[in-house]
Amino acid sequence: MTQPAGGRTQNESRTSRPQVVLQVLKREHIGPHLVRLTLGGPGFAQFVDKPVTDRYVKFLFAKPELELPLPYNLDELRTKLAPEDMPVRRTYTVRRSDHEAGTIEVDFVVHGDEGLAGKWARDTEIGSSICFGGPAGQFVPREEFDFHFFAGDETSIPAISVALEAMSDQMRGVTIIEVADEADELDLVHPEGVEVRWVHRNAPFAPTSTVLENTVRDYPWPGGRVQVFAHGERDVMKKLRLYFYDERGVDRRDMSLSAYWAYGRAEDTFQAEKRTDVGKIFAD
Repeated sequence: MTQPAGGRTQNESRTSRPQVVLQVLKREHIGPHLVRLTLGGPGFAQFVDKPVTDRYVKFLFAKPELELPLPYNLDELRTKLAPEDMPVRRTYTVRRSDHEAGTIEVDFVVHGDEGLAGKWARDTEIGSSICFGGPAGQFVPREEFDFHFFAGDETSIPAISVALEAMSDQMRGVTIIEVADEADELDLVHPEGVEVRWVHRNAPFAPTSTVLENTVRDYPWPGGRVQVFAHGERDVMKKLRLYFYDERGVDRRDMSLSAYWAYGRAEDTFQAEKRTDVGKIFAD
C-alpha cells in the first residue's frame, strides 16, 4: 500500500530540468510522522526560487548499490540501465528557503519503513547528498478573493503552511486538515481572520473515511468569491471536487485542487493513472 509521503511522486519518464545537488545539514522531528530536513551547500547557487506558495521540487533517488554519481545524466543512464534501475522521482513542497543561509527546508511524512523518500529522510546521514529538479508550482493566496478555503491531509501541511504565512492580516478563510490524532497537530502561523481546524481519523487512513469531507461540507459556506486550495488522497479529492466545483460552483480558475497520492497505489501506478479516467480529478 502507498502511504502519504509528504508530497507528490513521479517516476522518471522524460528529460529532466537541470539538477541541483545539496547536502543534508540538519534533521528535525517536528511531529510523530513528520521529519524536516534542512538542505544546503555549494549547489544552492543553482537553486532558482519561484514566488509561489506551493513550490515543489522533484528529488531523484537511485539504488545505492549502483553508486551512480550526482547529478544524474539521465539520458546517458537510459542507454545503460534497465528501466527498473533508473533513478525515480519523489516530489515534495519546499517548506522554506533561506537565500542568505543558502538552505531550503523540506518536510517528509514518515510511516515506519513504508515508502522510499520518508524512510530516506528519517535514516539518511547528515552530510549525505541528494539531487532534484525545480522548483515549480503556481498557487498564491490572492487579495482579491473574499475568502480562502484550505483543505487536505498530512501531505498538504507544508504547502498550506507556506500559504498561510504569505497571507496578509486582512485576508479571511478557513483551514481544515485531517491527521491521525491530536499528536500530529502543528502550531501553524496564520492570519487572525483564518481559522485553523484539525480533524482526527483516530485510525489508519482509508479512502472510505469521510471525516475531511464531512467537516468541509459542515463549514458554513462564505459569501463572495472563494479561492480553494485542496490537496491530498485522490478519492478524497474527488469528493471535494464534487462539493467545491459541482455543488458550490467555484470556478476552476479559482481552485488548486489535485491529488498528491492515491491509496493502494504504488507511486509509478499513481502517476500513470493521472492520464486515465480513474486518475483524473476533473472529467476534462
